[in-house]
Amino acid sequence: MTQTSFRFAMIDMYDGHENQGKRSIETIVHEFAKSFNLDLTYDIFDTRGKGEIPDLSYDAYLSTGGPGSPLDSEGSHWEAKFFNFVEQLRAHNRSAAENKKPLFLICHSFQVFCRHYGLARVGLRKSTSFGVFPIHKTSFGKEEPFFNNLPDPFWAADHRDYQVTKVDFEKMEEFGAKLLCREKIRPLVPLERAVMAVRFSDYIFGTQFHPEADPVGMLHYFSMPEKREQIIEKYGEDKFEHMIAHLNVPGHLVLTRNTVLPSFLESALTYKMILQA
Repeated sequence: MTQTSFRFAMIDMYDGHENQGKRSIETIVHEFAKSFNLDLTYDIFDTRGKGEIPDLSYDAYLSTGGPGSPLDSEGSHWEAKFFNFVEQLRAHNRSAAENKKPLFLICHSFQVFCRHYGLARVGLRKSTSFGVFPIHKTSFGKEEPFFNNLPDPFWAADHRDYQVTKVDFEKMEEFGAKLLCREKIRPLVPLERAVMAVRFSDYIFGTQFHPEADPVGMLHYFSMPEKREQIIEKYGEDKFEHMIAHLNVPGHLVLTRNTVLPSFLESALTYKMILQA
């Protein structure tokens, strides 16, 4: 039986820093390729470190999270190349071409994208968000196919120093974007809840949270001495132990990991199969 080819490009925003996200994404993509018996091409482009950018020959693109400020790179060489690529991708998807090219944006990429197009405010949080938290769907989020198998709220990994808030709904509507979910409800905290996911178009999707995160990767982060000390200092040792135990709760982190990115990849494969039909 002839295998269907599938070309996947990871736009690496980690800038050379150690991370578990890349491993998690690679695992999900390879699991997906195996489950659908695909002949997978998987290429990584070091965008922040080396200015590498993929061409338009791939079937799906994912731009990762990463460290540092999503504000400081404005006007940088790598960011200019990245958004030149994004505009080429958007133009291709607006054209009559049948082989649509979907793009998924995670955390740092999501923040940079929102800031570049002026869709919302991107700024520093009062304190680092780190752990597994509930994510609440909006009315659009409840209709989002990538979230179909997730409850409301669903649980996801969130670790960031910056956040997307103060949505410009006029610009969102002009862009064709829909706000899908916000961070956990905090009735005693007088701060706007951060945006956690947006469908920017039929072919561009982004999350502030980490849909690739799994218990192995999160345990690695929790085990890092500086992270462990940071959490214990802020929340106490009992809270730290609770967070560790929470990683394997059925229907929480693993369900999100097994739902969101696989749904994105299936949509990309569907576009490809329509083209080949």
